[in-house]
Amino acid sequence: MNRLDGKVALISGAARGIGASAAVMMAEAGAKVVIGDILADRAQETVAEIKAAGHEAMFAPLDVTTEDGWANAIQAATDNYGKLDILVNNAGMFLGQDIEDVSLDDWHKLMSINLTGVFLGTKMAIPALSKSGETSAHGSVIVNTSSIAGLVGSQLDPLYSMTKGGVTTFTKSSALNFARKGYRIRVNSIHPGVIETDMGEQTFVARAAKTRSNDIDAARATAISTHPIGRLGVPTDIANGICFLASDDAGFMTGAGLVVDGGLTAQ
Repeated sequence: MNRLDGKVALISGAARGIGASAAVMMAEAGAKVVIGDILADRAQETVAEIKAAGHEAMFAPLDVTTEDGWANAIQAATDNYGKLDILVNNAGMFLGQDIEDVSLDDWHKLMSINLTGVFLGTKMAIPALSKSGETSAHGSVIVNTSSIAGLVGSQLDPLYSMTKGGVTTFTKSSALNFARKGYRIRVNSIHPGVIETDMGEQTFVARAAKTRSNDIDAARATAISTHPIGRLGVPTDIANGICFLASDDAGFMTGAGLVVDGGLTAQ
């Protein structure tokens, strides 16, 4: 199940957290993985972990906000592995500030990573993905990391919700756009709940500050209480979903959103 034998995947923001977990899992499933990130040292650690387990991976420096960054990363994938079958637009950031407190520069930074990065990755990868999709039973694949904040409103960070909502609808629209053009590229999104990562920790800090309690443990407990399953997610929970969407097991899915949130949005 969820095998990726012979596939080549480029994952943005894959040096740590969900991206790193997805890279490790996809390599274990048989893919050759390109770790795209600006955090070179952490990315190389992830590459080393994958190689130590007997799988194939490489690091490609990637600033998702630039066309050159994407062009170079995609070129690295095709030069080293001959093709590109899977793109995971995973890189993202969390601002954790209220609408009234955010500067225009802060907003531009948030938008450039969470929205521009997904747009550029998708646009720049189309030629390589289209080519590989022609010879694949179920086409090539884009998986966009959105969020539950891209499905329902966020009281604490409306701007993050705004960017992730954009990712959600862009996923649907690009899937339809590619289908209309005859490109054999499936596009789906994944929507994590609160996950035990560095970014997840930032949400606890932001919640504690905004409620004026400054009690991070209490903020974490509150977050857990919103998940009916009784715990927060871990990176492998999301990586499992990404691997599924990237595999031929999801061959009849495009324009869809996979919610992995411990029941939070079911309430």
